[in-house]
Amino acid sequence: MSAVILSGKDMAAELLEQQSARVDTLRLNGIHPALAVIMVGEDPASAIYVRNKERACAKAGIASQVIRLPEHTTQEELHARIEELNEDPLVHGILIQLPLPKHLNETAALTWVRASKDVDGFHVINAGHLLQGHPTVLPCTPQGILYMLKKAHVPLEGAHAVVVGRSNIVGKPLALLLLGENCTVTLCHSRTRDLASVTRQADILVAAVGRPRLITADMVKPGAAVIDVGINRVDGKLCGDVDFDAVAERAAYITPVPGGVGPMTVAMLLENTLEAACRA
Repeated sequence: MSAVILSGKDMAAELLEQQSARVDTLRLNGIHPALAVIMVGEDPASAIYVRNKERACAKAGIASQVIRLPEHTTQEELHARIEELNEDPLVHGILIQLPLPKHLNETAALTWVRASKDVDGFHVINAGHLLQGHPTVLPCTPQGILYMLKKAHVPLEGAHAVVVGRSNIVGKPLALLLLGENCTVTLCHSRTRDLASVTRQADILVAAVGRPRLITADMVKPGAAVIDVGINRVDGKLCGDVDFDAVAERAAYITPVPGGVGPMTVAMLLENTLEAACRA
């Protein structure tokens, strides 16, 4: 068996064409979608992510601005800058690039963003809507993963989905989204006993822990759909949380790193920004 490779890069490019058309329609109605990104400090990985978001916005025709704040920015200064954007009617979406420097409280900063402008889906109000099964703004990476699964026609209803990683950014919200699609969901983490015995039961296996090649072929059920969220650098090269070459010979579907989930995360950020502009 050789897995079908789910190219997030190709899916995102297709979405970009649709988003560009939506932007044109909004502009005809006097709405000019705009995204503001706040970046604190000089984290190299964050700089790359922000640059990718800027490029994607430019291609879609979405106005974007990046507010770069120094490493020593205080919580109060960060909140003040967020509040300026909250009150700016020309800004529809606000994104705080994570991680923030360790002296800053990420939860407090994310909550300071007005829920209607939260295009990451991290605000407690938006997270609460998701928990109750009535989502308003979906976190970008889980939203992108679900899009990929549906685009590939991977059966969801009744499937056993195993999510490895319990972060607020990917693992927990993705588990809720999959539950909403009538999957049976198991959420694994660093304290899970005999992880391999659990992952081998998965019809859909999602790895989102940030450990290079954690998921090996013997941990995968033949014919499973394997989604790799991990981005790790080993010997100067990017790799995911899945041993791609070996698992690709066992799975039915697999996402590559790079070019898999990453581009879909950016695509869903643009989607959420457009939705915010429409609501505004």
